[in-house]
Amino acid sequence: MPIDTTRALGAELPETQERWDEDRVILYHLGIGAGVPATDPNELSYTYEANLKVLPSFVTIPAMSSMVGLLEVPGLDFNPVMLVHGDQEIILDGPLPTSAVVTQRARIAEIWDKGKGAVVVVEVAGFAGDRRLYTTRSGIYLRGEGGFGGEPGPSAGNRPPDRTPDVQVVSPTLEQQALLYRLSGDKNPLHADPAFAAMAGFPRPILHGLCTYGIVAKAVVDAVAGSEVSAVASYRARFTKPVYPGQSITTSMWRTDTGVIVEAFTDDGVVLSNAAVELR
Repeated sequence: MPIDTTRALGAELPETQERWDEDRVILYHLGIGAGVPATDPNELSYTYEANLKVLPSFVTIPAMSSMVGLLEVPGLDFNPVMLVHGDQEIILDGPLPTSAVVTQRARIAEIWDKGKGAVVVVEVAGFAGDRRLYTTRSGIYLRGEGGFGGEPGPSAGNRPPDRTPDVQVVSPTLEQQALLYRLSGDKNPLHADPAFAAMAGFPRPILHGLCTYGIVAKAVVDAVAGSEVSAVASYRARFTKPVYPGQSITTSMWRTDTGVIVEAFTDDGVVLSNAAVELR
């Protein structure tokens, strides 16, 4: 059945509760490549509890639990195998605590008709008591679900200017990077099982898109924001191509009046595009 926006748009997903502590934060940071060099004071601030800080991209981890409710939304009838994570945005109300218990409220914020597919934007707001900590907006692309007569949505923005990047950072990944990252909660076998990856059309398991997203976030925070995690107000990006564990990710940054335009690539081409980080 085609998507019924009159039922699905604005629908609320089941409320979820998430908690994290220092160990979960450190595991996430290790999963996106933090800790090299191991004795570097800044790297230790990501990987050692004595002076721990939390990268803004960490909020994509608790927000994942809200995505399960997408399968039960009235008016959205789709094959989950055809689901692809298309883009991601996070909005921070302030620096994240190293431990928290949060209540997450999610809704279907937007639905766009892309012809061959549909984009469903799931918005998740995380609250510690009455205080909002973050909002995430995940663009979920549903292959084969377009053509229902909806609006196409805005065109992609945040294009790099036609000049040399102001900053570039090369972030090597480990052969076991996806195996580390999956311990933060995303156990999709696409990122671990060679046979499953082959069925999906890949020569070997691929890195999680949100792992690439986190690697790029760290590169920007360290290179442009002086390693101040609290400087990030928002960060959005589109996933354009998978990364294979063991590849190096080069993050190009162009400074703007409000932050940076970002693009990341490997030897295979651009992997993260239409990206921008707004700084406080």
